[in-house]
Amino acid sequence: MNARQKRMFEDARKRNPDMKIPSANQPPADWTEADLALVKQGVGDKSTRPSQASSESGEAGEAPTGEQAGAVVTYFEAKGFGFLRPDDGGRDIFFHVSRLVEGLATDLRPGTRVLYELGMDRTGKMAASSIRIPPPAA
Repeated sequence: MNARQKRMFEDARKRNPDMKIPSANQPPADWTEADLALVKQGVGDKSTRPSQASSESGEAGEAPTGEQAGAVVTYFEAKGFGFLRPDDGGRDIFFHVSRLVEGLATDLRPGTRVLYELGMDRTGKMAASSIRIPPPAA
């Protein structure tokens, strides 16, 4: 642990005195390739990911289980980030343009409908990942 990590740990310990320092001898986790891919993306642990059994129904046009719908509230093109408002209500969700997997960044205007999955940004806060702009309904 470096000095910065130790300071952060000590600050956290002040708020939670029962916290224990992580051991360097922790047993290796049994992570799958999918888990490692999520870690590389920075989207959190597999407990929030839909189970693979739920993807068996997969009708065409049906959104995947973890995907949610919403609309762009604000987008700062010069900075490459903005906020989405979920259709089911709740707090606005941060997104970064690098998480746009389908569609053009120039289409990210207020009111634009998007589909996204919830994940984490690099600081560990909730953020949208795998954002896509669905084609207009025919």
